[in-house]
Amino acid sequence: MALLLVVLFIVLPVAEIYVIIKIGGLIGVLPTIALLVLDGFLGAALLRSQGRAVWRRFNETVAAGKIPAREVFDGAMVIFGGALLMTPGFITDIFGLLFLIPPSRAMFRGLVSKLAVGRAAFAVRTVKWGSRAHNHYRDRSSGKTYDYEGSAREVGEHERELPPPQGDGKP
Repeated sequence: MALLLVVLFIVLPVAEIYVIIKIGGLIGVLPTIALLVLDGFLGAALLRSQGRAVWRRFNETVAAGKIPAREVFDGAMVIFGGALLMTPGFITDIFGLLFLIPPSRAMFRGLVSKLAVGRAAFAVRTVKWGSRAHNHYRDRSSGKTYDYEGSAREVGEHERELPPPQGDGKP
């Protein structure tokens, strides 16, 4: 983690300054500054268009009753890519552009999902109700069980008041 911070806050800015100086030496100072300002505006425009597309897909997925995992990841990548594109520098512009273009976003999404699946482990255990294993898991939770049964019905406007407490108030 410390190495990542060193790269982000020391190595990357030094590399950005080096690349800006080299490009400034090749094409001149004013064209380099104009190019940096132009890619900031283009990054903002690309962020807006891709952000709207991702937001629309997010709303469509939620309206369909599905989990919007892909859309949330794409939204995060669009925001991060737009921030990188608006940051002055050519190296960050390359990464920002890769995060904003849908085909490369899909590539990053696949890579991140493979890394996440490799690091995550899930275990599901089923036990028979009333068995020794069930009692073992129930006892581990300080003896309390949270298995309740109940029913529900729709309540009209005139029934919305809470009924008076019944009994002595003890569960």
